[in-house]
Amino acid sequence: MLRIKRLYLFMLQSFLPLFVMTFLICLFIVLMQFLWRYIDDLVGKGLEMSVIGELFFYAALTMVPMALPLAILLASLMTFGNLGEQFELTAMKASGVSLIKSMRPLIALMVIVAIGAFFFQNNVLPVAQAKMYTLLYSMKQKSPELEIPEGVFYDQITGFNLYVKQKDRETGILHDLLIYNVSKGTDNATIIYADSGKISMTDDKSHLILNLWNGEQFENLREQGSTFSSQNVPYRRETFNDKEVLIAFDANFNRMDESGMRNQYVGKNIAELQATIDSVTARVDSVGDVYGHDIKTQRYFGLSYYKYESTDTGMRAIPQPPVAMAAPLNLDSIFSGSNPAFTKSYLNQALDKAKRSRQDFEFRSYTMNDDRRVIRRHAIELMKKFTLSMACIVFFFIGAPLGAIIRKGGLGMPLVISVFLFIFYYIIDNTGYKMAREGRLEVWEGMWLSTFVLLPLGVFFTYKAVNDSAVFNRDAYANFFRKLIGRSQMRKLELKEVVINEVDLSVATSKINNLNTLISDFLQSNPARQSYLQYWQTGYDSIRLHTIRAELEQMVDYLSNSRERLIILKLMELPELLSLWFYHPSSNKLLSWMFIILFPVGIPLYLIGLHQQRHLREQLEHIKVTDNELISLLNTPPHTNATVLQTEN
Repeated sequence: MLRIKRLYLFMLQSFLPLFVMTFLICLFIVLMQFLWRYIDDLVGKGLEMSVIGELFFYAALTMVPMALPLAILLASLMTFGNLGEQFELTAMKASGVSLIKSMRPLIALMVIVAIGAFFFQNNVLPVAQAKMYTLLYSMKQKSPELEIPEGVFYDQITGFNLYVKQKDRETGILHDLLIYNVSKGTDNATIIYADSGKISMTDDKSHLILNLWNGEQFENLREQGSTFSSQNVPYRRETFNDKEVLIAFDANFNRMDESGMRNQYVGKNIAELQATIDSVTARVDSVGDVYGHDIKTQRYFGLSYYKYESTDTGMRAIPQPPVAMAAPLNLDSIFSGSNPAFTKSYLNQALDKAKRSRQDFEFRSYTMNDDRRVIRRHAIELMKKFTLSMACIVFFFIGAPLGAIIRKGGLGMPLVISVFLFIFYYIIDNTGYKMAREGRLEVWEGMWLSTFVLLPLGVFFTYKAVNDSAVFNRDAYANFFRKLIGRSQMRKLELKEVVINEVDLSVATSKINNLNTLISDFLQSNPARQSYLQYWQTGYDSIRLHTIRAELEQMVDYLSNSRERLIILKLMELPELLSLWFYHPSSNKLLSWMFIILFPVGIPLYLIGLHQQRHLREQLEHIKVTDNELISLLNTPPHTNATVLQTEN
């Protein structure tokens, strides 16, 4: 018991520092992404550091749902990668502690983190999002810090364009000013030219004061009367030595009320979201019932869906009984005896009435579409309260077994795999979110799409790690593809220095003859070229082929004890027979018929299979020829074989 407690404590001590470090790193990265996204709205506004720090604090809280799953994935990969690289996982398994048992304390920790993430999403995140978006919008509305450049027009003052040729940075005097006042429109612009001037701000930072010296002002009088023609508009010219112009320019930072943002879906908790969804759904249902009733009660061609009867309790609407037509209505016969002009008029009237009715109900549908969009956005935000918690658990069950499989610690391989998996998760999650937002998928389908995709991946990695399967072993995949479409390789044998079991000529000859008999029977019973149906239904006899391969290996193993080098060299010419899938593609009749029916898939596989079968027959023929040569070598005296070998050398 004490040993298990120490193991659990060791796992927590290994995981927690890495988790905190990776979480802070991931949070910093996503926060920098936020900064680069809104950098244009922050720079040049003269904002105080306290305001920017407050924005970054709320932004960091809103970025937690993105940074937390990535941090869990990276930390679990690094933790179990380090343990695997240092053979500590191997030592645990050798002492009887399975991978799942070593993961227990971290699984309990992930459950606690998931519960905390849920309460964070429900209680903290709505407040942080409301404050962040309110503060960000307030910053966007703030006027930029006044910094007029030289040699270009400055248009950051609403309704004015200023041009300054030169500035004296010590005294603040501006030289050669040209001011366009277009606040009344470009046709009524007032132009001011001044030899020099200076700009200052009022104490309440709500207005600019322009002190101008030695200049002229030009202003047309178009607004003062409408009797002037467009070609003869009088203007007024004013020459001044000292002039003061007051311009409205609010340089204060006005914080907006966050109650408006709190009423949006980003600022609501589960109870508020559900209340909004219920109320808007009830409104949509009631409006839909009204629209449906209007469609039924509207008269078409003088006919009504209801007929009304007077009762003691008042008028009662009774649906009209359905009318069955004796024969299809011939519209041409209706207008055959009419005047063509009247016929066209009737058709145009009917068409116009149908268009007006359609436009009326389409206009009504816009309001319902807006309400449905509100319902979807609130439902999406409601689902987000739960998806983060599930994502934390899923990423742990992907990262921990994957780290145990790859057995690579540090920031190299785990970081690459984590980024790749997180990008994969982000693309799927964002795709599901957009499809749910646009109504192409149900909200729960779109928001849980990433979990549906990644959860089987976590189960697969956990299963492979528990069973010590070689998921990333290159040799395992090479052997798989070699078994599927691989080529056999020549043998590598060496002359043994010490032979315990001497080769008996009669036994060796019997083994070779038995092998040749099996090969001949196989070649005769399996045609050289099978038809399409025969290939998918029967293929080559895999049982006989397995018997031939076993006899071949036994013969090679027995003759490898020979003291004759020439026999060893001849054995190396025998290929290694493989049991490829293409020799016998399917033993399942249903699957075979599926390949037969699916011509686009079945025909290419059939052609590949014929090629592989032809290659197999060539190998078997080569084995028969080599077997006959081996019998000749075995029946040849040893000194003759030595002479032949020396001659070849």
